[in-house]
Formats: sequence, structure tokens, C-alpha cells
Amino acid sequence: MLFCVYDNATRYPKDALMTVKEIAELAGVSIGTVDRVLHSRGRVSTETRTRIQAIIESSGFTPNPIARSLRRNKPYSFCAILPRKDEDSGYWNLASQGIREASDELVHFGVQTSILEFDRYDPLSFRNTLAKARKENPDGLLLPPVLPSESRVFIASIEGEIPYVFFDADLPGCQPICTIGQDPYRAGFLAGRLAYLLAGGCLPAAGNSVKTAETSGGPASFAVLSAHSEDYHIRRRQDGFLAYLAGVHARGVLRDGVDLEQDETAATSLSTLLGDHAELRGVFVTSASAHRLAKARGQLRSGRPFVVVGFDLVPANQRMLSDGGIDAIISQRPQEQGRQGLLNLYRAIVLGRPVAPRIEMPLDIYLKENVPPLEEPGREPFGAPLGERLGDPRGAYVIKEIPTKTTQEVQK
Repeated sequence: MLFCVYDNATRYPKDALMTVKEIAELAGVSIGTVDRVLHSRGRVSTETRTRIQAIIESSGFTPNPIARSLRRNKPYSFCAILPRKDEDSGYWNLASQGIREASDELVHFGVQTSILEFDRYDPLSFRNTLAKARKENPDGLLLPPVLPSESRVFIASIEGEIPYVFFDADLPGCQPICTIGQDPYRAGFLAGRLAYLLAGGCLPAAGNSVKTAETSGGPASFAVLSAHSEDYHIRRRQDGFLAYLAGVHARGVLRDGVDLEQDETAATSLSTLLGDHAELRGVFVTSASAHRLAKARGQLRSGRPFVVVGFDLVPANQRMLSDGGIDAIISQRPQEQGRQGLLNLYRAIVLGRPVAPRIEMPLDIYLKENVPPLEEPGREPFGAPLGERLGDPRGAYVIKEIPTKTTQEVQK
């Protein structure tokens, strides 16, 4: 038998098989405390958690997920909670696809995953779905905190009892295992830059801070339309967009609570906006519904050109971008977010491995020139669409497939 004394100078041999009991002895704690750290459950002091994690890292300890599942006499269970797949122009369908992909991988390791959907426009539907998830008593939860007030109440009720991962958005004050998503302020700032630069008549002239719109003689205006301004990440996108405009001395127009789920209401909102702001040069839609605004722009035929910048490469946006109805789309890879969210629950809870507290998605920019063909409806391509020229003789931007980690790689 191999004996090893753990201290700051000696590391447990990587090829030795260390047990939970041995970790507890080295850390000077109970087996239950080690188990709580491995499963991210319960409350453990920061000092004790750090000491246990250092021993785990030093020893290379990795639990056998199948053996652990057998000892528990039941499989590990995760629950993913997200809006209906058809809402927000199919954005949540993309996220659901990523979750199902990860679930198909993890089922071979004794992990079962359920997906519960709710109507994001109905707080009661959200509360009922959360209650159903709580009743399932899962080992871990994956959810986007899209309704902040209801989410905070629910998270407070499970904090320290059921570990959870956020994706798509953050909720300050909560303590998830991991948060996966973009920096919303930077994303909004980028949207402001795109709108401003693409609206060529508003570019700075020599000696002037900004050209003014010919129709009004005043500074050019750019509007930001939001359907979910109660969401923290949506507000931060708004803030970033308006901050960029302020920096170039353009006027920002904020419209909250705009119904962009229906073509008719989107057209009415755009018509009103154009009537109120003759100098409008661009519109930023903070959700996946830019295609409805672009459709309304084509129907109005106002003769006044303006830029449309939106979020998310959902199929409707992808088609409208290809047709020139939308000028630019910022993608946040919802499919990859969903997949990584479930895999990080597995890493933290089943394998007991540390995970990064935040995984930031890149700001992918798609234009008409580099939008991929819609070969698989509802499936978003992963990659770095703008900024990587791969030697194409025509000089076109090419989508480069970026490999993602397999479940086996996650365990390492």
C-alpha cells in the first residue's frame, strides 16, 4: 500500500488512487464535508473548501460517475428550465438543442436530464414551472434568470441546497456554480458602434464631431428597442449602446416594453418611431426579433434609409440578413451556452471538479457577406465569423468550425 503525507511541498502521486476518506483525513475534516465540496452542496467555510480543493487538484482525484451512481441507488438528475422553444423567434429552441446534445452524452454516465418550459411572458407560468422543478428534487439546475424578481425568490429558496448554473444572463447577488453568457454592456457598446458606422451618413467629417441629419439639422438619432427591459442583461445592453452614442455625440432614443413578438405591433412601433424622429439613422433591437422590424421597414417604404442591428442568428434573422433586410447581427451562441451549462453541472456535481465561475461567450458579428447558409433550420453555426480570413481566393469571410470539448475531455 502506498502512503503519502500531504503538505505544501509534497503532492499526492498522480497515479495513486485516493479515496474520499483519505481526502478527509488529509484535510482534517469529515467525509461529509468532503462530499459537500464535491457536490457543491451545503455550506462550507471558504478556508476549508480551498484546502479540500487543493488536495483534490494535487491528487488528480476524479470520481467514477457510474460507480457513484450505483452507490446512490439512483442516477444523477439535472433539470433545465427555459422559456418555450417557440418564444423569442426560436432563440430558446437553439439553447434547448445544446442542452439535449449534452444530455445525450451524459446519459451514458448515469445522468438523467429533464427540460421544463414556461411562458416567459407569464410570471405565473414561470413560478409554476419552478415549483415543478423543485418537486423533482434534482441534483442540479440549469436556467436563464430572465424574470429577475421571480428568479431571485426561487434562488433564495434553494441556495445552499440545490446547486445551479445560469446561462444567457446573470443575476447579481446570486451564487451560481457558473454563469455562461456574453458581457451585455460590451455587446450593447458594439451594437452602437456597428449602427453608427453602418449608417454612413453619420460618420465624422473632417473637423467636425459628427455630421447632422439633413432632414432636421440636428444630431443623428439611433433608437434601441427592448421587449424585456426588466431583464438585467437587456438593461446592460441598452446602457452599452447609449454609452457608445454619447461618446460620438449622437442622440440615443430608448423605447422600453415594445411588443416585438407580432408583426403588426412591430410595424406600429416602427411607424411611430419614424414619425417622432425624422433624423433617425439606425435601430438596435436587443432581442432576437430584429427580423420583424426589418420586415416592417420593407413594408413601410418610407424612403428614409436607416440601419437595423439585432441579436442572435435565429433562422428568421438569418434569412433577413441574407436578403439585406438586417444590416448586422451579434450572435451569442445559445446552443453552445446550453451545452456548456449542462456539462459544467456534470463537472461540478458528478465529478466534483472546479469550474470557472464565469464563461464568457464571444461577440460574433454576422453581416450579409458572411452569414452562413441556412442548411439546418434552427441550428446556429459555431465559429468566429468576422475577423478570420482563411485564404479564400475570392476574399470572402469564411465560417470556421471551432471544435468543442467532448464529455471525455471534460472529465480530464
